[in-house]
Amino acid sequence: IFTNKRLIILNVQGVTGKKREYHTIPYSSISQFSVETAGTIDEDCEMKIWVKGSQLPIKKEFSRKIDVKGIQRSLASHLL
Repeated sequence: IFTNKRLIILNVQGVTGKKREYHTIPYSSISQFSVETAGTIDEDCEMKIWVKGSQLPIKKEFSRKIDVKGIQRSLASHLL
């Protein structure tokens, strides 16, 4: 979810999907990001976000059906 001040990542967990984790990241704390599109054999897409003060990126995987290039454009427009 893109708001005017932050990115909110929703992680649905568990068999029933009732357990949810919300991770909010202010745009001002994002130092860089990368998007990997699906390939012929590798059918999932991946987004990595590096947050200031953390050495490891936050990783989020998407199915091939998700428009990761659209996510990349939205994130870039909020950061620039």
